[in-house]
Amino acid sequence: MKSTAIRKLLIIAVWLLLWQAASIIIDNNILLAGPYEALLALFRLASTPDFWMSVLMTVLKITSGFLIGLILGILSACMSYRFRLFKEIITPPVSVIKSIPVASFVILVIIWAGAPSLSIVISALVVFPMIYLNFLAGLESTDIKLIETGRLFRMRFTDKARYIYLPSAAPHLRSAVSISCGMAFKSGIAAEVIGRPLQSLGAGIYLSKISLATDDLFAWTFCAVLLSFLFEKAMSYVLRRLILR
Repeated sequence: MKSTAIRKLLIIAVWLLLWQAASIIIDNNILLAGPYEALLALFRLASTPDFWMSVLMTVLKITSGFLIGLILGILSACMSYRFRLFKEIITPPVSVIKSIPVASFVILVIIWAGAPSLSIVISALVVFPMIYLNFLAGLESTDIKLIETGRLFRMRFTDKARYIYLPSAAPHLRSAVSISCGMAFKSGIAAEVIGRPLQSLGAGIYLSKISLATDDLFAWTFCAVLLSFLFEKAMSYVLRRLILR
């Protein structure tokens, strides 16, 4: 275990050295800022209150959107599993939401709800179909023999949900959550770059772009990647402790 961690750190170090070497060879911070310059930019940004407020607002909004999409996806999957008519009705909008480019949704949300709510709505729209389709697939893969056993022993609905359906759907839900966490942050921050709501990571990325501050761009991007990673780990931990245990 320890050797694996050391090997991963060495691989990361090699790539950072190659990145720094490429930056030195190009010798133009506008085209390619090195990891050292990006780290200095991150420390400079982190010393300002606006940076932390931007991080906080983005995390709160994307987390809210993720939870909305998660809850709606699970409830809709349960309804579709229970009622065939509901499944037939909801299938077309789910397919549309899954297929339409995020940029189109961003423009519509800006028109309908405004920039402040942008990342909440976009994150929810991206997360919802992934949770719905995966959780429904998990419910539909439940062993019919276990279902018949539950009926035979007249198990309560809560017991059937906990001991029969949830264990079957849990791996699908875990996989969907793992994927949708990253997608929620990617789409939410991309929406912020387009809509540029005040005090957001997306606005910081956009400002670094128009000012040609590549070091700031890398710093904001590193922050976004780190937040996405931590959020995914936190959600996996919560599911493992509260739902999938």
